[in-house]
Amino acid sequence: MGTTHAQVKETIDFSFTETTIEDIHFALSSKTISCEAITQGFIDRINKYDQISNLNAVIYINPNAANKAKQIDKELKQGTELKPLQCIPVILKDNFDTADMPTEAGSIALQGSIPPDDAFMVKKLREAGAIIIAKSNMGEWAFSPNNTISSTHGETRNAYDLGRVPAGSSGGTASAIAANFGVIGIGSDTGNSIRGPSSHLALVGMRSTIGATSRDGIIPLLLNRDVGGPMLRTVKDTAKVFNVVAGFDPADPTTQAYLKHQVTDYSSNLSKDGLQGIRLGVLREIVDDTTADQEVLKVYEQALKDLAAQGAVIVDPITIPNFAALTKATGFCSRFRYDLNNYLNTLTNNQDIKTLQDVVDQKKHRPENAGSLKWGLSVPANVTPAQQTPPCVDVEGDPRRKTLLDAVVSTMDSLKLDAIVYPTWSNPPRKIGDSQSPSGNNSGKVAPHTGQPAITVPMGYVRHGLPVGLQILGRPFSEDKLFQYAYAYEQATLHRKAPLLFP
Repeated sequence: MGTTHAQVKETIDFSFTETTIEDIHFALSSKTISCEAITQGFIDRINKYDQISNLNAVIYINPNAANKAKQIDKELKQGTELKPLQCIPVILKDNFDTADMPTEAGSIALQGSIPPDDAFMVKKLREAGAIIIAKSNMGEWAFSPNNTISSTHGETRNAYDLGRVPAGSSGGTASAIAANFGVIGIGSDTGNSIRGPSSHLALVGMRSTIGATSRDGIIPLLLNRDVGGPMLRTVKDTAKVFNVVAGFDPADPTTQAYLKHQVTDYSSNLSKDGLQGIRLGVLREIVDDTTADQEVLKVYEQALKDLAAQGAVIVDPITIPNFAALTKATGFCSRFRYDLNNYLNTLTNNQDIKTLQDVVDQKKHRPENAGSLKWGLSVPANVTPAQQTPPCVDVEGDPRRKTLLDAVVSTMDSLKLDAIVYPTWSNPPRKIGDSQSPSGNNSGKVAPHTGQPAITVPMGYVRHGLPVGLQILGRPFSEDKLFQYAYAYEQATLHRKAPLLFP
Protein backbone atom coordinates (compact mmCIF):
# COMPACT_ATOMS: atom_id res chain seq x y z
CA MET A 1 0.00 0.00 0.00
CA GLY A 2 1.50 3.36 -1.02
CA THR A 3 1.78 6.47 1.16
CA THR A 4 -1.23 8.77 0.76
CA HIS A 5 -0.97 12.50 0.10
CA ALA A 6 -2.50 13.19 3.55
CA GLN A 7 0.16 11.06 5.26
CA VAL A 8 2.96 12.88 3.44
CA LYS A 9 1.45 16.27 4.39
CA GLU A 10 1.11 15.41 8.08
CA THR A 11 4.74 14.36 8.37
CA ILE A 12 5.86 17.55 6.58
CA ASP A 13 4.06 19.69 9.19
CA PHE A 14 5.75 17.82 12.04
CA SER A 15 9.49 17.98 12.74
CA PHE A 16 11.18 14.82 13.95
CA THR A 17 14.37 16.62 14.97
CA GLU A 18 14.74 18.20 18.40
CA THR A 19 11.05 17.61 19.08
CA THR A 20 9.89 17.66 22.70
CA ILE A 21 7.16 15.95 24.72
CA GLU A 22 5.18 19.21 24.52
CA ASP A 23 5.59 19.39 20.73
CA ILE A 24 4.25 15.85 20.29
CA HIS A 25 1.33 16.42 22.63
CA PHE A 26 0.46 19.68 20.87
CA ALA A 27 0.59 17.93 17.48
CA LEU A 28 -1.66 15.11 18.74
CA SER A 29 -4.15 17.49 20.38
CA SER A 30 -4.36 19.69 17.29
CA LYS A 31 -4.61 16.56 15.10
CA THR A 32 -1.61 17.67 13.02
CA ILE A 33 -0.30 14.12 12.98
CA SER A 34 -1.30 10.70 14.30
CA CYS A 35 0.58 8.74 16.95
CA GLU A 36 1.10 6.02 14.35
CA ALA A 37 2.79 8.49 11.97
CA ILE A 38 4.98 9.85 14.78
CA THR A 39 6.07 6.36 15.82
CA GLN A 40 6.70 5.26 12.25
CA GLY A 41 8.59 8.49 11.54
CA PHE A 42 11.12 7.83 14.30
CA ILE A 43 11.48 4.18 13.26
CA ASP A 44 12.07 5.38 9.68
CA ARG A 45 14.85 7.66 10.92
CA ILE A 46 16.53 4.70 12.63
CA ASN A 47 16.22 2.58 9.50
CA LYS A 48 17.45 5.42 7.28
CA TYR A 49 20.48 6.52 9.28
CA ASP A 50 21.69 4.14 11.97
CA GLN A 51 23.39 1.34 10.07
CA ILE A 52 24.31 3.17 6.87
CA SER A 53 26.18 5.81 8.91
CA ASN A 54 27.83 3.10 11.02
CA LEU A 55 26.52 4.90 14.13
CA ASN A 56 25.33 1.51 15.36
CA ALA A 57 23.27 2.93 18.24
CA VAL A 58 20.10 0.84 17.86
CA ILE A 59 20.12 -2.95 18.08
CA TYR A 60 16.44 -3.90 18.07
CA ILE A 61 13.26 -2.18 16.85
CA ASN A 62 10.10 -3.11 18.73
CA PRO A 63 7.78 -4.92 16.27
CA ASN A 64 4.77 -4.02 18.46
CA ALA A 65 5.44 -0.26 18.42
CA ALA A 66 3.17 0.53 15.45
CA ASN A 67 0.26 -1.46 16.92
CA LYS A 68 0.63 0.32 20.24
CA ALA A 69 0.53 3.65 18.37
CA LYS A 70 -2.64 2.62 16.48
CA GLN A 71 -4.26 1.72 19.79
CA ILE A 72 -3.37 5.18 21.18
CA ASP A 73 -4.88 6.83 18.09
CA LYS A 74 -8.12 4.89 18.67
CA GLU A 75 -8.23 5.99 22.31
CA LEU A 76 -7.58 9.64 21.39
CA LYS A 77 -10.39 9.54 18.79
CA GLN A 78 -12.71 8.43 21.58
CA GLY A 79 -11.74 11.55 23.53
CA THR A 80 -9.41 9.95 26.08
CA GLU A 81 -7.17 12.44 27.88
CA LEU A 82 -3.46 12.44 27.08
CA LYS A 83 -1.37 10.57 29.66
CA PRO A 84 1.90 12.29 30.80
CA LEU A 85 4.07 10.51 28.20
CA GLN A 86 1.39 9.42 25.72
CA CYS A 87 2.93 8.39 22.37
CA ILE A 88 6.41 9.59 23.32
CA PRO A 89 9.02 7.28 21.70
CA VAL A 90 11.49 5.68 24.10
CA ILE A 91 14.91 4.17 23.41
CA LEU A 92 15.94 1.79 26.19
CA LYS A 93 19.41 0.65 27.10
CA ASP A 94 19.82 -3.08 26.52
CA ASN A 95 19.99 -3.88 30.27
CA PHE A 96 16.36 -2.95 31.03
CA ASP A 97 14.08 -5.99 31.13
CA THR A 98 11.31 -6.02 28.54
CA ALA A 99 8.94 -9.00 28.49
CA ASP A 100 8.31 -8.47 24.75
CA MET A 101 11.89 -7.90 23.54
CA PRO A 102 15.33 -9.45 24.10
CA THR A 103 17.40 -8.00 26.97
CA GLU A 104 21.06 -8.92 26.58
CA ALA A 105 23.22 -6.41 28.51
CA GLY A 106 25.49 -6.24 25.47
CA SER A 107 26.58 -9.84 26.07
CA ILE A 108 26.46 -12.88 23.77
CA ALA A 109 25.93 -14.91 26.93
CA LEU A 110 22.37 -13.53 27.00
CA GLN A 111 21.78 -13.40 23.23
CA GLY A 112 18.04 -13.63 22.55
CA SER A 113 17.15 -13.74 26.26
CA ILE A 114 13.57 -12.60 26.91
CA PRO A 115 12.93 -11.85 30.59
CA PRO A 116 9.68 -12.90 32.29
CA ASP A 117 8.48 -9.32 32.93
CA ASP A 118 9.26 -5.62 32.47
CA ALA A 119 11.67 -3.67 34.66
CA PHE A 120 9.89 -1.35 37.11
CA MET A 121 10.89 1.77 35.12
CA VAL A 122 9.70 0.18 31.86
CA LYS A 123 6.30 -0.61 33.46
CA LYS A 124 6.01 3.00 34.66
CA LEU A 125 6.89 4.39 31.21
CA ARG A 126 4.30 2.16 29.53
CA GLU A 127 1.64 3.07 32.13
CA ALA A 128 2.32 6.75 31.34
CA GLY A 129 1.56 6.05 27.66
CA ALA A 130 5.13 6.03 26.30
CA ILE A 131 6.01 3.69 23.43
CA ILE A 132 9.22 1.66 23.66
CA ILE A 133 10.33 1.84 20.04
CA ALA A 134 13.83 0.39 20.29
CA LYS A 135 16.64 -1.05 22.39
CA SER A 136 20.07 0.56 22.18
CA ASN A 137 23.56 -0.90 22.15
CA MET A 138 25.62 -0.84 25.36
CA GLY A 139 29.06 -1.80 26.62
CA GLU A 140 29.17 -5.51 27.48
CA TRP A 141 27.84 -5.93 31.06
CA ALA A 142 28.19 -2.10 31.40
CA PHE A 143 31.92 -2.51 32.14
CA SER A 144 33.54 0.44 30.37
CA PRO A 145 32.96 4.15 31.06
CA ASN A 146 35.08 5.05 28.02
CA ASN A 147 33.40 3.37 25.07
CA THR A 148 30.31 1.37 24.11
CA ILE A 149 31.21 -2.03 22.64
CA SER A 150 29.00 -5.09 23.05
CA SER A 151 29.85 -8.67 22.14
CA THR A 152 26.42 -8.86 20.46
CA HIS A 153 26.43 -5.80 18.17
CA GLY A 154 29.90 -4.26 18.13
CA GLU A 155 30.83 -0.62 18.67
CA THR A 156 28.62 2.47 18.84
CA ARG A 157 30.02 5.76 17.55
CA ASN A 158 29.47 9.38 18.52
CA ALA A 159 26.67 11.10 16.58
CA TYR A 160 28.69 14.36 16.45
CA ASP A 161 31.80 12.70 15.03
CA LEU A 162 31.69 9.10 13.79
CA GLY A 163 35.42 8.80 14.43
CA ARG A 164 34.85 9.36 18.17
CA VAL A 165 33.41 7.41 21.09
CA PRO A 166 30.11 8.22 22.85
CA ALA A 167 31.64 7.23 26.24
CA GLY A 168 30.14 4.22 28.00
CA SER A 169 28.27 2.21 28.81
CA SER A 170 24.99 3.90 27.75
CA GLY A 171 26.53 5.24 24.54
CA GLY A 172 23.89 3.61 22.34
CA THR A 173 21.09 5.45 24.12
CA ALA A 174 23.01 8.74 24.02
CA SER A 175 23.91 8.61 20.33
CA ALA A 176 20.36 7.52 19.41
CA ILE A 177 18.71 10.38 21.31
CA ALA A 178 21.29 12.91 20.05
CA ALA A 179 20.60 11.77 16.47
CA ASN A 180 16.85 12.19 17.07
CA PHE A 181 15.90 8.52 16.75
CA GLY A 182 13.54 8.94 19.73
CA VAL A 183 12.64 11.48 22.41
CA ILE A 184 13.15 9.65 25.72
CA GLY A 185 16.42 7.85 26.36
CA ILE A 186 16.85 5.58 29.36
CA GLY A 187 20.29 4.53 30.60
CA SER A 188 21.96 3.23 33.74
CA ASP A 189 24.84 4.67 35.73
CA THR A 190 27.11 2.69 38.05
CA GLY A 191 29.97 5.18 37.94
CA ASN A 192 29.44 7.39 34.90
CA SER A 193 27.21 5.73 32.35
CA ILE A 194 24.30 8.19 32.23
CA ARG A 195 26.33 11.36 32.70
CA GLY A 196 29.40 10.53 30.55
CA PRO A 197 27.48 9.64 27.38
CA SER A 198 25.08 12.57 27.95
CA SER A 199 28.07 14.93 28.23
CA HIS A 200 29.66 13.47 25.06
CA LEU A 201 26.37 13.87 23.13
CA ALA A 202 25.05 17.27 24.29
CA LEU A 203 22.25 15.74 26.36
CA VAL A 204 20.80 16.21 29.83
CA GLY A 205 21.42 13.16 32.01
CA MET A 206 20.20 12.61 35.56
CA ARG A 207 21.87 10.20 37.97
CA SER A 208 19.41 10.27 40.85
CA THR A 209 19.95 9.63 44.55
CA ILE A 210 20.27 5.90 45.24
CA GLY A 211 16.75 5.10 46.45
CA ALA A 212 14.86 7.69 44.36
CA THR A 213 14.33 5.19 41.55
CA SER A 214 13.94 1.42 41.43
CA ARG A 215 16.63 -0.85 39.93
CA ASP A 216 14.25 -3.82 39.70
CA GLY A 217 14.66 -5.48 36.31
CA ILE A 218 17.88 -3.65 35.36
CA ILE A 219 20.67 -6.17 34.77
CA PRO A 220 23.09 -5.25 37.57
CA LEU A 221 26.76 -4.35 37.51
CA LEU A 222 27.19 -3.37 41.20
CA LEU A 223 23.84 -3.08 42.92
CA ASN A 224 25.19 -0.87 45.70
CA ARG A 225 26.04 1.77 43.07
CA ASP A 226 23.67 1.14 40.13
CA VAL A 227 21.04 3.74 39.17
CA GLY A 228 18.74 3.87 36.14
CA GLY A 229 17.59 7.16 34.71
CA PRO A 230 16.66 9.54 31.89
CA MET A 231 18.87 10.96 29.10
CA LEU A 232 17.08 13.55 26.97
CA ARG A 233 17.67 16.68 24.90
CA THR A 234 16.06 19.21 27.27
CA VAL A 235 15.92 19.68 31.04
CA LYS A 236 12.12 20.07 31.05
CA ASP A 237 11.61 16.76 29.25
CA THR A 238 14.10 15.05 31.57
CA ALA A 239 12.14 16.31 34.60
CA LYS A 240 8.85 15.13 33.08
CA VAL A 241 10.27 11.64 32.58
CA PHE A 242 11.72 11.65 36.08
CA ASN A 243 8.16 12.31 37.38
CA VAL A 244 7.20 8.96 35.89
CA VAL A 245 10.23 6.78 36.72
CA ALA A 246 10.94 7.97 40.29
CA GLY A 247 9.11 6.37 43.17
CA PHE A 248 8.72 3.58 45.68
CA ASP A 249 8.94 -0.03 44.50
CA PRO A 250 8.54 -2.89 47.03
CA ALA A 251 10.92 -4.95 44.83
CA ASP A 252 13.78 -2.49 45.53
CA PRO A 253 14.15 -1.88 49.30
CA THR A 254 16.37 1.20 48.78
CA THR A 255 13.30 3.07 47.44
CA GLN A 256 11.74 2.99 50.93
CA ALA A 257 13.80 6.17 51.50
CA TYR A 258 11.93 7.91 48.65
CA LEU A 259 8.70 7.89 50.68
CA LYS A 260 10.16 10.57 52.97
CA HIS A 261 11.23 12.74 50.02
CA GLN A 262 8.35 12.53 47.54
CA VAL A 263 8.02 15.33 45.00
CA THR A 264 4.72 15.77 43.16
CA ASP A 265 6.16 17.39 40.05
CA TYR A 266 9.87 17.72 39.29
CA SER A 267 9.12 20.19 36.49
CA SER A 268 7.14 22.65 38.65
CA ASN A 269 10.14 24.81 39.72
CA LEU A 270 11.60 25.33 36.26
CA SER A 271 12.04 29.02 35.57
CA LYS A 272 14.60 31.16 33.80
CA ASP A 273 15.51 32.86 37.08
CA GLY A 274 16.04 29.56 38.90
CA LEU A 275 19.67 30.45 39.67
CA GLN A 276 18.96 33.76 41.44
CA GLY A 277 20.82 33.75 44.78
CA ILE A 278 21.77 30.06 44.45
CA ARG A 279 25.18 29.31 45.98
CA LEU A 280 27.33 27.05 43.81
CA GLY A 281 30.66 25.63 44.99
CA VAL A 282 33.42 25.17 42.41
CA LEU A 283 35.23 21.91 43.13
CA ARG A 284 38.56 22.65 41.41
CA GLU A 285 40.23 19.67 43.05
CA ILE A 286 38.19 17.16 41.05
CA VAL A 287 39.89 18.25 37.81
CA ASP A 288 43.36 16.86 37.08
CA ASP A 289 45.14 19.98 35.80
CA THR A 290 48.02 18.00 34.34
CA THR A 291 45.82 16.04 31.90
CA ALA A 292 42.71 18.24 31.50
CA ASP A 293 42.03 19.63 28.03
CA GLN A 294 42.63 23.41 27.90
CA GLU A 295 39.67 24.02 25.58
CA VAL A 296 37.31 22.16 27.92
CA LEU A 297 38.61 24.23 30.86
CA LYS A 298 38.03 27.42 28.87
CA VAL A 299 34.42 26.38 28.17
CA TYR A 300 34.03 25.57 31.88
CA GLU A 301 35.29 29.04 32.92
CA GLN A 302 32.69 30.53 30.56
CA ALA A 303 30.02 28.33 32.16
CA LEU A 304 30.92 29.73 35.59
CA LYS A 305 30.55 33.26 34.20
CA ASP A 306 27.18 32.34 32.66
CA LEU A 307 25.97 30.90 35.98
CA ALA A 308 27.03 34.11 37.75
CA ALA A 309 25.28 36.20 35.09
CA GLN A 310 22.06 34.34 35.97
CA GLY A 311 22.35 35.44 39.59
CA ALA A 312 24.21 32.46 41.07
CA VAL A 313 26.73 33.14 43.82
CA ILE A 314 29.91 31.34 42.75
CA VAL A 315 32.01 30.13 45.70
CA ASP A 316 35.38 29.44 44.10
CA PRO A 317 37.20 27.31 45.03
CA ILE A 318 35.75 25.06 47.70
CA THR A 319 37.79 22.48 49.58
CA ILE A 320 36.43 19.20 50.88
CA PRO A 321 38.74 18.06 53.72
CA ASN A 322 40.81 14.96 52.76
CA PHE A 323 39.01 14.80 49.42
CA ALA A 324 41.74 12.87 47.55
CA ALA A 325 42.18 10.32 50.33
CA LEU A 326 38.42 9.86 50.82
CA THR A 327 37.74 9.32 47.12
CA LYS A 328 40.53 6.75 46.94
CA ALA A 329 39.14 4.81 49.92
CA THR A 330 35.52 4.55 48.80
CA GLY A 331 35.07 0.83 49.23
CA PHE A 332 34.82 0.23 45.48
CA CYS A 333 34.36 -3.54 45.60
CA SER A 334 33.11 -6.41 43.48
CA ARG A 335 29.66 -7.85 44.01
CA PHE A 336 29.09 -8.41 40.28
CA ARG A 337 29.09 -12.19 40.61
CA TYR A 338 26.53 -12.15 43.44
CA ASP A 339 24.23 -9.59 41.78
CA LEU A 340 24.43 -11.13 38.30
CA ASN A 341 23.84 -14.68 39.57
CA ASN A 342 20.70 -13.42 41.34
CA TYR A 343 19.53 -11.81 38.10
CA LEU A 344 20.25 -14.94 36.04
CA ASN A 345 18.08 -16.88 38.51
CA THR A 346 15.07 -14.78 37.47
CA LEU A 347 15.32 -15.90 33.84
CA THR A 348 12.97 -18.76 33.09
CA ASN A 349 14.02 -19.42 29.48
CA ASN A 350 17.78 -19.37 30.00
CA GLN A 351 19.23 -22.87 29.66
CA ASP A 352 23.00 -22.52 29.18
CA ILE A 353 24.02 -19.58 31.35
CA LYS A 354 23.05 -19.88 34.99
CA THR A 355 26.04 -18.13 36.62
CA LEU A 356 28.90 -15.75 35.89
CA GLN A 357 31.18 -18.82 35.96
CA ASP A 358 29.24 -20.21 32.96
CA VAL A 359 29.91 -16.99 31.01
CA VAL A 360 33.65 -17.40 31.58
CA ASP A 361 33.77 -21.20 31.11
CA GLN A 362 31.90 -20.96 27.80
CA LYS A 363 34.03 -17.95 26.72
CA LYS A 364 30.86 -15.99 25.94
CA HIS A 365 32.39 -12.52 26.25
CA ARG A 366 34.69 -10.04 24.55
CA PRO A 367 38.31 -11.14 25.12
CA GLU A 368 39.05 -7.55 26.20
CA ASN A 369 36.75 -8.03 29.21
CA ALA A 370 38.55 -11.10 30.57
CA GLY A 371 40.18 -8.98 33.32
CA SER A 372 36.85 -7.50 34.46
CA LEU A 373 35.28 -10.96 34.56
CA LYS A 374 38.21 -12.28 36.55
CA TRP A 375 37.65 -9.39 38.98
CA GLY A 376 33.99 -10.43 39.17
CA LEU A 377 34.95 -14.02 39.98
CA SER A 378 37.51 -12.99 42.61
CA VAL A 379 34.79 -13.09 45.28
CA PRO A 380 33.66 -16.69 45.99
CA ALA A 381 30.12 -17.53 44.89
CA ASN A 382 29.01 -18.42 48.42
CA VAL A 383 30.07 -15.04 49.90
CA THR A 384 27.33 -12.40 50.08
CA PRO A 385 28.22 -8.68 49.78
CA ALA A 386 27.50 -8.23 53.51
CA GLN A 387 29.96 -11.05 54.33
CA GLN A 388 32.83 -9.48 52.40
CA THR A 389 35.58 -7.88 54.47
CA PRO A 390 34.89 -4.99 54.65
CA PRO A 391 31.21 -5.30 53.56
CA CYS A 392 30.39 -4.40 49.93
CA VAL A 393 27.12 -2.62 50.71
CA ASP A 394 25.20 0.65 50.51
CA VAL A 395 26.28 4.08 51.74
CA GLU A 396 24.77 3.80 55.22
CA GLY A 397 26.32 0.37 55.78
CA ASP A 398 29.81 1.25 54.51
CA PRO A 399 31.77 3.67 56.75
CA ARG A 400 34.12 4.62 53.87
CA ARG A 401 31.27 5.78 51.65
CA LYS A 402 29.44 7.42 54.54
CA THR A 403 32.59 9.36 55.53
CA LEU A 404 32.89 10.78 52.01
CA LEU A 405 29.18 11.69 51.94
CA ASP A 406 29.46 13.39 55.34
CA ALA A 407 32.55 15.33 54.20
CA VAL A 408 30.77 16.58 51.06
CA VAL A 409 27.52 17.49 52.82
CA SER A 410 29.22 19.17 55.80
CA THR A 411 31.31 21.27 53.37
CA MET A 412 28.07 22.26 51.61
CA ASP A 413 26.47 23.09 54.97
CA SER A 414 29.38 25.15 56.27
CA LEU A 415 29.56 27.21 53.05
CA LYS A 416 25.75 27.30 52.68
CA LEU A 417 26.04 25.74 49.22
CA ASP A 418 22.99 24.66 47.22
CA ALA A 419 25.09 22.53 44.85
CA ILE A 420 28.61 21.81 43.61
CA VAL A 421 29.74 22.19 39.97
CA TYR A 422 32.53 20.74 37.83
CA PRO A 423 33.07 19.59 34.23
CA THR A 424 31.41 16.20 33.66
CA TRP A 425 34.54 15.17 31.73
CA SER A 426 37.68 17.30 31.58
CA ASN A 427 38.55 16.00 28.10
CA PRO A 428 36.59 15.74 24.85
CA PRO A 429 35.41 12.38 23.44
CA ARG A 430 38.35 10.16 22.50
CA LYS A 431 38.91 8.83 19.00
CA ILE A 432 37.61 5.32 18.31
CA GLY A 433 40.30 2.81 19.29
CA ASP A 434 42.20 5.27 21.50
CA SER A 435 42.57 3.93 25.02
CA GLN A 436 45.69 5.93 25.91
CA SER A 437 44.88 9.65 25.85
CA PRO A 438 43.50 11.11 29.13
CA SER A 439 39.85 10.28 29.64
CA GLY A 440 39.07 13.13 32.04
CA ASN A 441 36.08 11.30 33.52
CA ASN A 442 34.98 13.15 36.68
CA SER A 443 31.60 11.41 37.04
CA GLY A 444 32.88 8.49 39.07
CA LYS A 445 34.59 10.53 41.76
CA VAL A 446 31.72 11.50 44.09
CA ALA A 447 28.08 10.59 43.30
CA PRO A 448 28.39 6.81 42.83
CA HIS A 449 30.20 6.47 46.17
CA THR A 450 28.06 8.91 48.19
CA GLY A 451 24.73 8.05 46.58
CA GLN A 452 24.11 11.75 45.83
CA PRO A 453 22.21 12.98 42.78
CA ALA A 454 24.07 14.66 39.91
CA ILE A 455 22.81 16.10 36.64
CA THR A 456 24.83 16.89 33.52
CA VAL A 457 23.70 19.61 31.10
CA PRO A 458 25.29 20.76 27.80
CA MET A 459 28.06 23.28 28.50
CA GLY A 460 29.20 23.97 24.93
CA TYR A 461 31.59 22.54 22.36
CA VAL A 462 35.30 22.27 21.71
CA ARG A 463 37.26 21.65 18.48
CA HIS A 464 35.44 19.85 15.65
CA GLY A 465 32.10 20.59 17.37
CA LEU A 466 32.61 18.01 20.15
CA PRO A 467 30.14 18.46 23.04
CA VAL A 468 31.13 18.87 26.70
CA GLY A 469 28.94 18.89 29.81
CA LEU A 470 28.58 20.73 33.11
CA GLN A 471 27.83 18.55 36.14
CA ILE A 472 25.80 19.80 39.11
CA LEU A 473 25.93 17.70 42.29
CA GLY A 474 23.30 18.11 45.02
CA ARG A 475 22.41 16.86 48.48
CA PRO A 476 20.61 13.50 48.65
CA PHE A 477 17.05 13.72 47.24
CA SER A 478 17.50 17.24 45.85
CA GLU A 479 16.66 16.25 42.24
CA ASP A 480 13.94 18.92 42.02
CA LYS A 481 16.55 21.60 42.84
CA LEU A 482 19.06 20.18 40.33
CA PHE A 483 16.43 20.34 37.58
CA GLN A 484 15.74 23.96 38.60
CA TYR A 485 19.41 25.01 38.36
CA ALA A 486 20.09 23.05 35.17
CA TYR A 487 17.01 24.52 33.49
CA ALA A 488 17.96 28.12 34.28
CA TYR A 489 21.48 27.51 32.95
CA GLU A 490 20.20 25.70 29.84
CA GLN A 491 17.71 28.46 29.01
CA ALA A 492 20.35 31.17 29.43
CA THR A 493 22.86 29.44 27.16
CA LEU A 494 20.88 27.13 24.82
CA HIS A 495 24.01 25.16 23.92
CA ARG A 496 22.30 22.06 22.52
CA LYS A 497 22.58 21.79 18.72
CA ALA A 498 21.55 18.69 16.76
CA PRO A 499 24.41 16.76 15.10
CA LEU A 500 24.71 17.78 11.45
CA LEU A 501 25.13 14.17 10.29
CA PHE A 502 21.47 13.29 10.96
CA PRO A 503 19.28 15.98 9.33
